[in-house]
Amino acid sequence: MARRTAARLAAVQALYQIDFNAARAEAVIAEFLNHRIGKVIDDGLELDADRDHFRDIVTGVAAAQAEIDPMLESSLAEGWRLERVEQTLRAILRAGAYELTARTDVPTAVIINEYVNVAHAFFSGSEPGFVNGILDRLAGHLRADHRGGKPAGGAPRK
Repeated sequence: MARRTAARLAAVQALYQIDFNAARAEAVIAEFLNHRIGKVIDDGLELDADRDHFRDIVTGVAAAQAEIDPMLESSLAEGWRLERVEQTLRAILRAGAYELTARTDVPTAVIINEYVNVAHAFFSGSEPGFVNGILDRLAGHLRADHRGGKPAGGAPRK
């Protein structure tokens, strides 16, 4: 697994833990850096993640969550609230939305594909398609490089 891919997977796990336990981001980041990243995990595999990318995603989501959540909620079907979305999916969407807004050095298609693949690591049903649809819709409003369009600015409309 590529180091940035592993960082995204670990970041989603950390964001889930922060959300589930109402934990502080700094404490969860320290736990992951000291006890998970670079360590042997399930099935004898080492989680060789890009530590800086992991830290950037988790701290970035924590710092910008008040802006990220309304953008994501605006990308959901009418009548849906982000709090209704399963916690792991919320973590995936938040991480993807953060990268779409803050990591202009990473192409849009790469971000969307990476988080669809992360969703496949956790789900075998329609959830990866859900992630693709939400991040694709959000990217259409945020990124000029997405399908040749121009960013509309702000949150997507319903």
